[in-house]
Amino acid sequence: MLTNIFFDLDNTLLDFDGGEAHALSRALRQFGVDPTPAVLDRYHAINLSQWELLEEGKLTKDQVLTRRFDLLFAELGAACDSRAVCDRYEGFLAEEHGFVPGARGLLEALAPRYSLYLATNGAAAVQRRRLADAGILPYFRNIFISEEVGFHKPSPAFFRACFAAIPGFDPASALMVGDSLTADIRGGRDAGLRTCWLNRMGRPRRPDIVPDYIVTALDQLSVLLETL
Repeated sequence: MLTNIFFDLDNTLLDFDGGEAHALSRALRQFGVDPTPAVLDRYHAINLSQWELLEEGKLTKDQVLTRRFDLLFAELGAACDSRAVCDRYEGFLAEEHGFVPGARGLLEALAPRYSLYLATNGAAAVQRRRLADAGILPYFRNIFISEEVGFHKPSPAFFRACFAAIPGFDPASALMVGDSLTADIRGGRDAGLRTCWLNRMGRPRRPDIVPDYIVTALDQLSVLLETL
């Protein structure tokens, strides 16, 4: 019987991509870099690749935070202090808490019926402020943020730490919902959870990472849960 649901945060419940573009534009302008669509797109691609290296254990979180800007500024020929830009960007990002369509209503509907947990990578100060400003903290029984847990998704150690904090937890009773095939789906499956991939952007499937369920919008998740 399904009684526990783990949700990813970024691009699953909160619109990270929109918040990222707005926060990054503000930060780059303050350091004299024009945040054109091409620059924002290039940063997004670099940033994603660096977090994937973190998931593979090839970089540390601190290396990711500065290296993504090092690589961007090297391509642009911009003489900017990557650490200073990163700090400014993270501060602006903490103010961004727009919702993925349907997220608030889904949490309102599910919280009385299931034990909800949040399982997210990222900086604790940024994520906790966004959660508080979005007003969704009360829906969750517990919040698990990689920086506080000490491990990153998809590491099995991250999920083991989550499970250990839930009295009497049984992985067979839980579902992991997220937008990342690597962090959420592979991580959840390796930890013994059923998984649901939120594929809002029509990304291609991967034969080596197969979710138990796929939805393309959060309102489909409510329908799916009725069958489990």
